[in-house]
Amino acid sequence: MLPTKTKLVRLVFLLFILLNEAEEAHAVWPLPQQISQSADRYLINPQLFSFGYARDSVAQSGCSVLDAAFKRYFSLVFPDFADGAGVAGFSNIWLEPKAFTVSVRVKSGGCDGYPNEESDESYNLSVSAGEAVLKAESVWGALRGLESFSQLVYQDKYDLYFVNKTEIVDFPRFKFRGLLLDTSRHYLPVNIILKTLDAMAYSKFNVFHWHIVDDPSFPYQSYNYPDLSSKGAFHPMTHIYTQSDVRRVIAHARLRGIRVIPEFDTPGHTQSWGKGQPDLLTPCYKGDVPSGTFGPVDPTLSSTYQFMSGLFKEVKSVFPDSYVHLGGDEVDFNCWKSNPNVQAFMTKMGFGGDYTKLESYYIENIVNITTALNKTPIVWQDVFDYRERIPKDTVVEIWKGVPADYQAELGRITLAGYRVLLSAPWYINHISYGQDWRNAYTVQPQNFSGTEQQKELVIGGEVCMWGEYVDATNLTPRLWPRASAAAERLWSNEEKTSSVDQAFPRLENFRCMLIRRGIQAEPLFVGYCKHEYSGL
Repeated sequence: MLPTKTKLVRLVFLLFILLNEAEEAHAVWPLPQQISQSADRYLINPQLFSFGYARDSVAQSGCSVLDAAFKRYFSLVFPDFADGAGVAGFSNIWLEPKAFTVSVRVKSGGCDGYPNEESDESYNLSVSAGEAVLKAESVWGALRGLESFSQLVYQDKYDLYFVNKTEIVDFPRFKFRGLLLDTSRHYLPVNIILKTLDAMAYSKFNVFHWHIVDDPSFPYQSYNYPDLSSKGAFHPMTHIYTQSDVRRVIAHARLRGIRVIPEFDTPGHTQSWGKGQPDLLTPCYKGDVPSGTFGPVDPTLSSTYQFMSGLFKEVKSVFPDSYVHLGGDEVDFNCWKSNPNVQAFMTKMGFGGDYTKLESYYIENIVNITTALNKTPIVWQDVFDYRERIPKDTVVEIWKGVPADYQAELGRITLAGYRVLLSAPWYINHISYGQDWRNAYTVQPQNFSGTEQQKELVIGGEVCMWGEYVDATNLTPRLWPRASAAAERLWSNEEKTSSVDQAFPRLENFRCMLIRRGIQAEPLFVGYCKHEYSGL
C-alpha cells in the first residue's frame, strides 16, 4: 500500500494535468462519415496497452493481416516508447496504472485473401474508459479502424498518452481510391515504394496503380520474356523489379489493405519494349525506305497478339488483382501512316485513312485477351473517345482537361454505361507555388450533368505522380501531404468536407503526424511540428 501522502501527491498531479493540459480531441484524416467526441479523456500507459480479438470475432490470433497490424500500430500509437522506459516510466511514478485494450471484432471474411473491388472497408469505433471497441465486417475495414484509432491518441506536453471519448461510424465514399507511381521514367527503389504504401495506408488509399513500364525503360523482369528488362531497363541488374521484388510489394500492400494493379500501356509508350522483343514495334519509313526509328506496337502482325497473350498470362499469374490497366493513350499515328505494310492492312480491313480504327482494332484484341483471362480492363479515356468496342465491364479513366472538359467526359462515358475513374484534377506531379493542395481538395467527382445512375458509375479516382522530374530524392515530399487532400475527397462525405479553410488545421496536424511517422511530408505553410522530421 502506498502512503496516504504519496497518494495525495499523485492525485493532485493527475488533476493538474487534466485541468491545465486539456486539449481538443484529435481529428482523423480523412474525416470519418460520422464522428462525435467529448472532452472526457483517458490516460494510456503503453505498458498496460494491448490489441486483441473479441471472443465473437471471426478473425482470431493467427490472422496474418491483423496480427501484423497490431504490431505495426503499437509502434505508431506509441512512437517514442521503447523497452518500458521514458514516458511509461514517468507516468508510473505519478499515476495509478490502468489497462487499456483495443478489442477488434470482424464479422465475416477470411484473413488469407487479397483486398478486391468488393472489399467492405466499413467500421465502427467506440472509445471509452479502459477500452476501444472496433467492429468491422472484414479485416480490411478493421485496418481502416485501426488507422483511425492510431490518429486519436495524442501526447500532452509531459509526453503522456491520452485518447478522448469517441464514437465513429465510417465507410468510404468511393470504392476505388488510387495512387499511380511511374517507375519507368525514373526507377524507384523497392524501399521507396514500400514507404509510399505505408503513407497510402495512413490516408486510407486502397489501390496502388503501378505504371511499371513506359517508353524510357522496362524495369519489370519477366520470367517468360527476360530480354524485355535485360535490354529495355536502364540497367539490367540494378534498375529492375525482380519477381521477388514484385511479390514483396504485393505482400506489403496486402497487409495494408491495398490492391496492386499493374499497367502495361500499349500500343504507344512502348519504345523500351522493342529493345527486347524483335518485330513488336512498327518500323517507321521515310519515303520508301525504313528510317531506322520505330513507332507504336505493330497491330497488323499475328505475332504481336501471340506475344501479348503470353505476357498477360504471366501478368495474371504474378499480380493477383482481377484488374489490369491496359493504357491506350497518346498513340502517335505518323509512323503507322508511313509504313507500307500498315497502309496495305488498312486497305484490306476497309479502314480507309482513319487510323483511330486501327487503334480500335488493336485495343479490342488486347481487351479480348485480358477478358479471356478473367481480368477486368482499365483503359485511359482515349480508348472511349475513339469509339472503340470494349466490354461494358471495362473501366475508363479520365485524365484530360480542365473541370469543364472532364465533367463533360464524365457525362459522356457514364451515359454509355461504363464505370469511370477520375484522375484529371489530381496530376500532382504538376506543382505550383503556394497551397496547391486546395485545388485537389475542392474537386467534386460527381459534379456533372447526368442521372443518379450515371453518377453511381463513378467508382472513384486516383492521384497520379508521373516520373519525368521525380525519383527517390523528391517523391515523398512531392506526394505528401498533397495526395492526402484527394484522399479525403475520395473517402469522406463531400458536404462535411466542403470548407478548405476548416480542412487546413486538420491537414496541418495530419502532416505533422506523417512527419512523426518518418514520412518526409512537405509543409503546407508557415509553422512547425512539435516533432520535426529527424531523418535528415
